[in-house]
Amino acid sequence: MSARKAFSMLKCRDVTELSTDYLEAALPPSRWLAVRWHLALCRNCRAFIDQMRRTRDLLGHIRLPTAPDAEERVAALLAGSAESTPNAD
Repeated sequence: MSARKAFSMLKCRDVTELSTDYLEAALPPSRWLAVRWHLALCRNCRAFIDQMRRTRDLLGHIRLPTAPDAEERVAALLAGSAESTPNAD
């Protein structure tokens, strides 16, 4: 891939599609740089990424209540599923 192709300007749709990987630092360096370049020039995408970041940070602090026996019920369901699965031997 040529350097020109690797650093071509992304469209807003591209940034939207790459936003989760960008926020999780899961992009290859050339894609990360392309997103950063786009964000430097696009106010709307900066606002979008900022909103995604704030939403992720807020949701990360929420602890959802679980039923007291939830782990046991899930384990029982998984055990039942394993028993009904034919053995591949």
